[in-house]
Amino acid sequence: MASATSSRLLDRAPLRLETRVGAVVLDTPVVLAPMAGITNAAFRLLCREQGAGLFVSEMVTARALIERNEETLRMIIPAEGETPRSVQLYATNPDDLAAAVNMIGKEDLADHIDLNFGCPVPKVTRKGGGAALPYKKRLFESLVSAAVSAAKPFDIPVTVKMRVGIDSEHETYLDAGAIAARAGVAWVALHARTAEQFYEGKSDWQKISNLVEHLKPMGVPVLGNGDIWSGDDGVRMMRETGCAGVVVGRGCLGRPWLFRDLVRAFSGEGVRPAPSLFEVKEVLRRHAQLLGSYFAYEERACRDLRKHMAWYLKGFRVEGEIRPKLGMVKNFEELDSLLSQLVDQPYPVEVGDAPRGRRSHGRSVSLPQGWLDDPEELALVDGSDSGSGG
Repeated sequence: MASATSSRLLDRAPLRLETRVGAVVLDTPVVLAPMAGITNAAFRLLCREQGAGLFVSEMVTARALIERNEETLRMIIPAEGETPRSVQLYATNPDDLAAAVNMIGKEDLADHIDLNFGCPVPKVTRKGGGAALPYKKRLFESLVSAAVSAAKPFDIPVTVKMRVGIDSEHETYLDAGAIAARAGVAWVALHARTAEQFYEGKSDWQKISNLVEHLKPMGVPVLGNGDIWSGDDGVRMMRETGCAGVVVGRGCLGRPWLFRDLVRAFSGEGVRPAPSLFEVKEVLRRHAQLLGSYFAYEERACRDLRKHMAWYLKGFRVEGEIRPKLGMVKNFEELDSLLSQLVDQPYPVEVGDAPRGRRSHGRSVSLPQGWLDDPEELALVDGSDSGSGG
């Protein structure tokens, strides 16, 4: 780790954003990316315990929120002591989005709102939402403007997270970034892949650099997202692109201590933490405890924890049937019994720090009929979901 590099970055940190409670300072310019089925209040608290930053909720749909869907309302409940409280909204209808933002403001449900224009999954893009939506410039502008206007009376900052575009022939990030900046967003976060790429290959950090330069005259900061697997990666992204901060997604799966690593990297410390298996076990058990409090139901907490097991244990030697049994664990007593059988060992840096999470191959993007015909069309799509989004 090059401490001189980290020291140069301190001129850009901490990242400041205006919130309804005044000026909030992020001691480390790091944001936990919303991940469906992952970033619930328990996981956000676990990551927050490891380091400073902003931790965003799972994506929720605006319509489900204003209809007071029970699961959606539970998803935006902050963890104990969580501040600033951050919620990500998804919508394709400006009226729905404005109503959801107004509800958040009136009921004091969040301190920061992020808008999802980056989701590449077919169930979202085929309705014209997520990463497909910025192609429709007027619709995109109406959505962002509706959110910023609705949030203004409550002094809630609104930010945007998006991708490079639908595919290499339909890149939208420069136009969309400028539109969002003119609408008054606090920052724009860019995942440097197209929707077609999904999570394939390497993210193109040059696109982040391009957006930084494009928005510099407007005074709107850009956060970079894509392939942050270590604290060194975060330092390198900021050095190479000039971005104001980084957004971390898949890199923290089974490795919430990545936030601690980022804090160390940005502060210029040269000693990098590498937890042993027993230290990983303690983090895993803490995760289980937080999930138990969040769901108030031990069996459901264990069901949620199962998806994290392979990420926590990646690269470690786990004897016999312990690994598959952990993947099917039913209660905390069984969890503790299995964890007690693990043999301590050093952290497998080469494997443990390798890319993880979704690594789906690129695919054609599912879009509404005729979606690419006219980018200026103010197309209003019924992009609602009956549940919480995703």
